[in-house]
Amino acid sequence: MAAQLTLYTNPMSRGRIARWMMEEVGQPYDVEIMGYGGTMKGDAYRAINPMGKVPAIRHGDVVVTECAAICAYLADAFPEAGLAPPPGSPDRADYYRWLFFAAGPVEAAVTNGALGIEISDEKKRMVGYGCMDDALAALEQAVTGKAFVAGGAFSAADVYVGSQIGWGMQFGRIPPRPAFVAYWDGLKARPAHKRAAELDDAAMPKPE
Repeated sequence: MAAQLTLYTNPMSRGRIARWMMEEVGQPYDVEIMGYGGTMKGDAYRAINPMGKVPAIRHGDVVVTECAAICAYLADAFPEAGLAPPPGSPDRADYYRWLFFAAGPVEAAVTNGALGIEISDEKKRMVGYGCMDDALAALEQAVTGKAFVAGGAFSAADVYVGSQIGWGMQFGRIPPRPAFVAYWDGLKARPAHKRAAELDDAAMPKPE
C-alpha cells in the first residue's frame, strides 16, 4: 500500500529542508527525485507545481509547495508529532514570526547577497528586509541564548530557521556568529536531521 505522503525533491535543493521535516513528523512517505531541466520541468510535475521547482509534497489529494508552508502544514496535519506550539499558546506568535521571517526577509537578503545585489540607504525602505545587516541582526536576536526559537520546545520553525542558518554558514552566505553556531550545533545533532541528511546524501548523483 502506497504511503499517504509523497515528497518531490532533489538532494541538491531546498528539498533537504522538507526531507528533514518529513523525518521529524515520523510518518511513512514516498519520495520522487526530480531532475533539474528534466522531470522537474515536465508537464506531469508542473501539474503539481506550476513553478517547476522542488520541494513539493502530496498528502492524499492535497498538494503543498514552498518549504515554510510545507513545514507549517505538516506540523498541523500531524499534531501528535508535537512540532508546533498549540493554538492559543503565546509561543505560537514566535513560531509564526520567525518561521516566516526566515522564509521572507532572511531568504531574500541571503539570495541578493549571493547575487551581489546591494541595497542603497535610499532604497532600504523599498525592500522587505531593509539590508543584510538588519536581517542578520534580527535573526541573531531570535536565536541568541536559545535552543529553540519558539518557547522551550523544538518546532517546525526550527527546521526552517535552522536550515537557513546551517546552509548559509556552510556556503559562506551567513557569517558564523557565535549565536548562529551554537543554535545550529544543537539542531544538526537531532536524529531526524541526521537521517534526512543521510538519505539525501545517498540520493546524490554518482560521479561518472
